[in-house]
Order: sequence, then C-alpha cells, then structure tokens
Amino acid sequence: MAKAVVALGGSQYLVSEGDTFSVNKISDAENNKKIEVTPLMVVDGASSKVGAPDVKGAKVTLSVVQAVEKDDKVTAIRYKSKKRVHKRRGHRQQLTTLKVDKIA
Repeated sequence: MAKAVVALGGSQYLVSEGDTFSVNKISDAENNKKIEVTPLMVVDGASSKVGAPDVKGAKVTLSVVQAVEKDDKVTAIRYKSKKRVHKRRGHRQQLTTLKVDKIA
C-alpha cells in the first residue's frame, strides 16, 4: 500500500489510500470537491521517493468530505497569583475533513 507525506495548512500529514483526516480550514473547499496535491515524499513498498521540495510526477487526489466543521473548544487561562488578575479565553478551530482517493 502506498503512503505519502502531504503538506496542507502549515502541517504535514502521513496518509495512505482510504484515510480520512482533518486539516485547518481550506477557504475554497466545498463538499465533494476534488483537490490534487503534490506530495513531499512517497513510499511504495520497499521503494521511496523524497522530493526537493515536491516529488515530481506524483499526485495525491483528495476529496472534501466536510467543508467546515468545528473542533473541540480550547481554553487558555492566564492567572497571576495574589494580584486578583485572571483572564479566560477560548475558541473553536474550524476544520476541513478530507479523504484520500488515490496516490499516484
């Protein structure tokens, strides 16, 4: 089974065919849309190809499963003892869920 390292949204992901994973929100993503990405590295059995920075001629085809969804809430708390200072902030990161269709 082929595996590839893909860079999306400032992060790198190790994926194989049929995998589903979430990345930071992709602005132009729509449901059932196909996205083609050139991988940084491709591993197929015993052989592997490392790109500089991308592997030429290789493509990973992704389909958008869920365009926008929200992650769990993350809270950040700042507190100073003996000063009566405390501040709580939180947010929910927006994500895009992708499925790997083909690694070629």
